[in-house]
Amino acid sequence: MDFKITNTMMTLQNRFLSFLLLCFTGATAQYTDEINSNRPGNSMSAFSVGKSVIQTEDGLNYINEKHNLMDYTVNGYSADMSFRYGFYRDELEAILSLNYQNDHYVTDWDNIHRKSIKTTTLGAKYLFYDPQKNYKKPVNLYSWKNNHKYNWHQLIPALAGYAGFNINTSNSLFFRGDEPVKKLTPKIMLISQNQFPGNWVFVTNIFADQITSPYHSYGYVVTLTKGFNDSWSGFFENRGIVGNYYSDGIFTAGAAYLLASNMQVDASISRNYKDTPKITYFGIGFSCRFDDDYSDLLLRIPKKKDKGKKDKSKQGKAKEKEKEKVKKRLDEVPLKP
Repeated sequence: MDFKITNTMMTLQNRFLSFLLLCFTGATAQYTDEINSNRPGNSMSAFSVGKSVIQTEDGLNYINEKHNLMDYTVNGYSADMSFRYGFYRDELEAILSLNYQNDHYVTDWDNIHRKSIKTTTLGAKYLFYDPQKNYKKPVNLYSWKNNHKYNWHQLIPALAGYAGFNINTSNSLFFRGDEPVKKLTPKIMLISQNQFPGNWVFVTNIFADQITSPYHSYGYVVTLTKGFNDSWSGFFENRGIVGNYYSDGIFTAGAAYLLASNMQVDASISRNYKDTPKITYFGIGFSCRFDDDYSDLLLRIPKKKDKGKKDKSKQGKAKEKEKEKVKKRLDEVPLKP
């Protein structure tokens, strides 16, 4: 079964990918006081959870698919599980992601119950550029206007790289082509993140997935998030996928609520813009962080010696030496009878 994209859609996807590549060609701790989850969107943030921090991000999705040309429907659910661990240094983290799917694939002549781990991906992410590192906004003591004008430095994104591999086991039912499924396939990603005033965050992922496999794909994810207050945030996201066996463009919107500093719940809805197949997802999720072993890096500045005390000490020693010299001279002078 072949899901090749039309020429029009391929052109639009390629133009958008080219635009993103042009836009982004061009020791800060990752730990935050509150949990920073990748959910409920599909993009990956540039910053890690922090050294020795463990974070889990789980979700449950209702799935509905309908293909108008091939006349099939898919109904069921999927479970997403992601485990993140910061190690070695604050900029580095390991990520294990699993997706389990249980559904019914129904046609006029068949009804297949599919259930298995659809994808398992193990990889690592590293933040290799942070625009805020060693940056201090200059202050003009003579101009209020210069101090409050737009800071163009914030347009520079943080950059991170991701590399991992997919472990394809019993999920051949979900690859609808005739080619055999390779057990191990690489996945790479370039990540950028901008943080703008007003609690706006813009994240871009450009990825290549299932590399070396007949089912390889390329794509992007762009996510715009807005923090409304200390507890609520909302987001809008677009994900584009280009591949020989499956290509699509999916839009997602949702919100997240902070239950506590280390716990978050979320909800989202996703819909694509074509009908081969037409896809609708409804999802809810929960993220939790375990940071008992995290400790901030303390930079101890050596104490400066008191210059006044140092000078007084030198003067005291000089006076003592002078007294000793005078006393010695007096001892050498002979006493008159």
